[in-house]
Amino acid sequence: MNPDYFSIDAILSENQKIQCSFRQKIPDMGHLGGGSERDARQSQKVQLPVWLAYTILYSYWADFNIPTPFNQKVRNTLRAEACSLRLSNLVGAGGTWYGFGKIVMDLMDDEQATELSQVLTSAFRFRLLEIIDQAHHFATLTSASGGGHTTNDVAQLFREGLDVTEREVFALAQESSRRTKRWYEEGDSSGY
Repeated sequence: MNPDYFSIDAILSENQKIQCSFRQKIPDMGHLGGGSERDARQSQKVQLPVWLAYTILYSYWADFNIPTPFNQKVRNTLRAEACSLRLSNLVGAGGTWYGFGKIVMDLMDDEQATELSQVLTSAFRFRLLEIIDQAHHFATLTSASGGGHTTNDVAQLFREGLDVTEREVFALAQESSRRTKRWYEEGDSSGY
C-alpha cells in the first residue's frame, strides 16, 4: 500500500489540477473538458485533477504541461530570492507545493524530473534557514511581549506564505525555541 494513501496532504496534492492536451480523439470522454461535447477532440486542452490525469497520461491518451507553480518564472524567482515567494499562493488548497511537485515529478521523464527535484530541494534548503530564524524570532518576541497581538499577526502572515511542510518545521522550531528558553530560565535540565 502506498504510505501516503491516508495522508491528507497527499490527497490535497493529488487534487491539484494540471493541464492536459489530448493526443487523439477519444470517444465518450468529452465530459472531462466540462463541456457538452460527447467526444474529446484531438489537441483539446482540459484541466484535470492529478488523480484523474494519471490514467489518461499513462494510457498515452494525453500529454500534460508543466503546471504554473513549477514554470520557468517561478524557478527564476526561486533562484534569485527563494524566500520572497509565497509558496502557499502558488497551489492553494492548503499550500502543498512540495507535495504537488513530488507528484508532478512522477509524471515527468527522468531528465525533467531530476531538474524539478533540484528546484524543490534547493528551494527547501534556502528557505529552511529563514523559516527557522523567523520561528525563533517570533517565539522570542511572543514570550517577551506576553503573547502580543501584533507579534502574533506578523507571525501568522509569515506562516500563511509557507508550504504545509514548511509550516510544520516552523511550528517545531518555534516550540523548540520556547522549550529551550524555558529550560534556560528555570536552570533545571530535568525532563529535557
